[in-house]
Amino acid sequence: MIEMANAYLVVRIKGQAGCPYWATHTMTLLKLDKKYRATILPAKDNTLGMLRKVQHYVSWVEIDASLAQELIEKKARKDGYQKITDKDIKELGFANAAELGTALADGKATLSKLSPLKPWFALSPPVLGFKRSTKKLYGQKGILGANRELDTVVRRMI
Repeated sequence: MIEMANAYLVVRIKGQAGCPYWATHTMTLLKLDKKYRATILPAKDNTLGMLRKVQHYVSWVEIDASLAQELIEKKARKDGYQKITDKDIKELGFANAAELGTALADGKATLSKLSPLKPWFALSPPVLGFKRSTKKLYGQKGILGANRELDTVVRRMI
């Protein structure tokens, strides 16, 4: 039996053009409305099925607490697209960004349930570009689908 991840970091790589309705709908459910949006999803049975369904448009990796904390500190937003403060994190019931990052990485918290927070992170295109093809799956020398090296790419996108 392979060990399940606790949570996945999912990044939408391709934009809306030429995207079929079913894929757009699935990505809307995953809160990935635009290109270079990222979200953290707790690992459930249906999560992996949804990711595999749209694997030609998104990329995902098991997330660690340090990357989750970095995303929260630098890219988390609340209503009005304002950065979140320590006070906002305390109101959610967490001591600091590190504790919130750990809870997200362990799958104990979900972004969509943390009320004032946006359920996604808006990332920039990666500094120095993608090193692999954005049109192929990871196994075919691309970056789409389940990608073990996505965490380094995301750190360049923050």
